[in-house]
Amino acid sequence: MEFLGRMGFNFALILFVLSLTTGIAWAADVFWLAKRRPAGANDPWWVEYFASFFPVFLAVFFLRSFLVEPFRIPTGSMIPTLLVGDFIVVNKYTYGIRLPVINKKIIEVNSPQRGDVMVFRYPPDPSQDYIKRVVGLPGDKLLYRNKRLTINGQEISQVKTSDYQDPDRVFAPKFTPQFNETLGGTEHHILLQPESPSFVTHPGDFPYRENCNYNAEGVECVVPAGHYFMMGDNRDNSADSRFWGFVPEENIVGKAVWIWLNLGNWKRFGSLNK
Repeated sequence: MEFLGRMGFNFALILFVLSLTTGIAWAADVFWLAKRRPAGANDPWWVEYFASFFPVFLAVFFLRSFLVEPFRIPTGSMIPTLLVGDFIVVNKYTYGIRLPVINKKIIEVNSPQRGDVMVFRYPPDPSQDYIKRVVGLPGDKLLYRNKRLTINGQEISQVKTSDYQDPDRVFAPKFTPQFNETLGGTEHHILLQPESPSFVTHPGDFPYRENCNYNAEGVECVVPAGHYFMMGDNRDNSADSRFWGFVPEENIVGKAVWIWLNLGNWKRFGSLNK
């Protein structure tokens, strides 16, 4: 599985309903019911309950909907940038202010940039959240051939570094070739496994499928307007746009900016691209 694990539960709608119901109950008491109670009478238990929880629900709903949202990384498709078990913070406003629940953008802020690590709703099933790196912007012509990435005719440099050692394979070490890559001014590491094939097996039937050409060496795509081409940093172990297509702008959730916890590795705290 590639989808992200949310902190707790995917509860945007639940928070909205809780905020709305407790807010209505609190307002009804303040502006109507309280005036009907005898002077000096204690507030009913339910009034105290709603008065206590309404600001909490409202604050969490606002914070989660417009500012930041926590996620947990459950898979290895973004290794070595993100490890399994990382808890990350996602900036919800950097790509624009969106109405919660319906995810409709109402204020433009910034657009995704090549190299950003972005959370988005998985196009084949928008109930799931995915995280990948932005590789292709609207209008870009991408070629991924023999594990080399070319964007608009310019081949992206891959500089070999020390091999990556899987931290979960202490007693049976596994090493994977690691490379430095720079996209849009963002330098990051990627993993490439020589034994894995370059071609894409069983690409899906996705919107704008005609924009992509698959062959034995890889894939070539032109990114349609209002869409993005996403890839995992663990290139040979990532189900991404090569397989299921482009990410429409309305599916964007936010930009991943910070690792704040990993219970198995306390040194993981910090920026994604430090």
